[in-house]
Amino acid sequence: MATFTSETVTRTVHRWIVPAAEPWGAAAAEIGKAWAVAERAYRDHHGLRDEESVPDNALRFHVGDDATIVIEFETEAVAS
Repeated sequence: MATFTSETVTRTVHRWIVPAAEPWGAAAAEIGKAWAVAERAYRDHHGLRDEESVPDNALRFHVGDDATIVIEFETEAVAS
């Protein structure tokens, strides 16, 4: 008889979406607000104190399909 284990991994993507329609794009203040909230959510999720640094690759910024700038991070939960 085979011996094995299995697991289910649930990935959650946390996103903050800033409108960036042309010709003006996104205002720096709006990106800064979304960045601050995303960083706070990352810290809360990972239990980081304010004086602890957030890893350089923790938050990702990319252009959305609909004239937006997207800030995101991912989390995973493993259930046996």
